[in-house]
Amino acid sequence: MATLTEEKTDMVSPAGDARPDDLRPSDPAVTPSRLRHRALVAMVAALLGSTVVACAAGPGVVSSQAATQVSGGTIVYAHDQEPPCLYGGWVQQAYLSRQVLDSLVSQVDDGQIVPWLATGWEVSADQLTGTFTLKEGVTFTDGTPLDADAVRSNFTFWLEEGGNSTVAAYLGDYYGSGRAVDPTTFELTLTAPYSPLLSALSQAYFGIQSPTALARGSEINCDEPVGSGPFVVERWDRGSSVTFVTNPGYTSAPANAKHDGPAYVDGIEWRFVHDPVARYGALTTGGAHVIYDVPTPQWAAAQELFDVQQYITPGRPVALGLNTVHGPLADVRVRQALAHATDREAAVTSAFHGVIPYEGNGSISQSTPGYDAGVADDYPHDPERAVELLLAAGWVDVGPDGVRSKDGEELEIRVVYGAGSIITAEGATVLQNLQEQAKSAGFRVVLVPATRDELFSGTYSSPESYDAKPGYWTSPTSGVLLITFRQHLESRPNFSNSSFYNNPELEQIILEANSTLDRAAQDRLYGQAQRIISEDAASIGLYTQTTSIAVAPQLRDVWLEDSQGEPVFHDAYFVE
Repeated sequence: MATLTEEKTDMVSPAGDARPDDLRPSDPAVTPSRLRHRALVAMVAALLGSTVVACAAGPGVVSSQAATQVSGGTIVYAHDQEPPCLYGGWVQQAYLSRQVLDSLVSQVDDGQIVPWLATGWEVSADQLTGTFTLKEGVTFTDGTPLDADAVRSNFTFWLEEGGNSTVAAYLGDYYGSGRAVDPTTFELTLTAPYSPLLSALSQAYFGIQSPTALARGSEINCDEPVGSGPFVVERWDRGSSVTFVTNPGYTSAPANAKHDGPAYVDGIEWRFVHDPVARYGALTTGGAHVIYDVPTPQWAAAQELFDVQQYITPGRPVALGLNTVHGPLADVRVRQALAHATDREAAVTSAFHGVIPYEGNGSISQSTPGYDAGVADDYPHDPERAVELLLAAGWVDVGPDGVRSKDGEELEIRVVYGAGSIITAEGATVLQNLQEQAKSAGFRVVLVPATRDELFSGTYSSPESYDAKPGYWTSPTSGVLLITFRQHLESRPNFSNSSFYNNPELEQIILEANSTLDRAAQDRLYGQAQRIISEDAASIGLYTQTTSIAVAPQLRDVWLEDSQGEPVFHDAYFVE
């Protein structure tokens, strides 16, 4: 048997969800919008300020020569979205579960896989059996041993009992069985070789939970997942915050952590502050030590005052899935015309002030191994070409409002988007820009904001419910293509395929790539898949899904992990 650490370049494809005007203290004018900004800042400072335990230095860079590490303190972190559970298959849940749950392996910034709960691993010659050696003596925070049977029970929960649809999306086509060989040896059997396996396992979706806690039922586990990680959920005040306290017995840090042992701080106040102005205001006033999603109008100022980190998420970028089976976009010429009619790069640059990268590739993000950069240039802004395609498709009549029609039907495109969840306010501005641009070719684009609950409950999941829908999928490898473009069949639906694009040849190419161990051959196949998707305009790229954080100068060593970009607080400490 060859070890996966020795074969990781072959076995693993490395990796790998409204901004007002800027306001600075020196601004001389006080406008109503700035008064509202100041009111928000004051409100958040009042709400958050009482929880700041460590010393609160003013804005500005603290000299490393003068800084002295202090023990304890509570990190106040202002996040955007509050998910329905503290673990699960959405990246917003992964941000939280990463603080509580350990995974088998971790990934570093060059894409290599390093030990975590698994100290070593081997793969059989036929690539169908992975054997993981677990670290000895690890226990969950409820006292349950973290042994091979506990790992087995998690795989059973995810894949046989339906406990995590995202894990099933990754491994459902490959999972055979899991077995505890002995207390420290877990064996995973696959039905076909799956080269992105280890990168997939490094994600927080695969965080290991206590089987004793899982037996309590989904409602309790939703609120209080139990892992072996550096922090423990103390309470969840819905609509407000999650309180994490440090696990004093933590012994299972990943190999890429900055230190072993328990966290330096006493805990985290993970607050949900949806308004970006309020989040940034909390940071500037000392009401928060870290914020998520730095407002792009304040980006340059934030870089001068704070430690700003940006992570370009691998996987599928924020892209517009175009309905290939129902409505006007079922005609490939109309899909291609929509792509040419819109200046997507200008729309993105304007909405995000040049901070979030434009991504023209509609299937794979630029930070993903196997990315085909040429695909991003397939549909340059060309209104004349858009009109030619629409005329060829029979959309020849133009009404007094400029909207084209065919056989009495107007060229109306309904774009359903997750307002405030999948799509931020700045992302909504991108869509509004595209809406205006598409008019010149004769499209009427109707934007339909949908709540998170509507999206997650399946309200907009049928081909009849929308013409286009933007979305993303975080993943450290191009193997995500199987999730987002596996065929949507009546016998085996795939609602992650938002285009309802059924192409058996494409699916076979992706399957072959996922089982190919030679990296060059794998990238050729992934590139071929991206070109097929692009040629049929099944998905139009918009911008990269991006994580950004800003950290106050009195807090050090907060970092973004590499497979998905979750903030890691285990190594963080305060200085004075």
